Amino acid sequence: MSNYRRAYNGNTWFFTVVTGHRRPFLCDGRLRALLRQTVRSAKDRWPFQIDAWVLLPGHMHCIRTLPKGDADFSKRWG
Repeated sequence: MSNYRRAYNGNTWFFTVVTGHRRPFLCDGRLRALLRQTVRSAKDRWPFQIDAWVLLPGHMHCIRTLPKGDADFSKRWG
């Protein structure tokens, strides 16, 4: 079993999120606007920097940097 370690000091994180059954709906204009609004809302509540974001029909990749001393990336995705 792997022994993973996490650094918890405002690091940069890479994520991939996949839609259920890879359904290709993420590039739909209405849903893209909703995603943008949701990300803005999360950034207002819990600051983070978006370093890169790739939105594809069935999944997305993003690189985010959190503030120093903050490693709660799961709260931002929730």
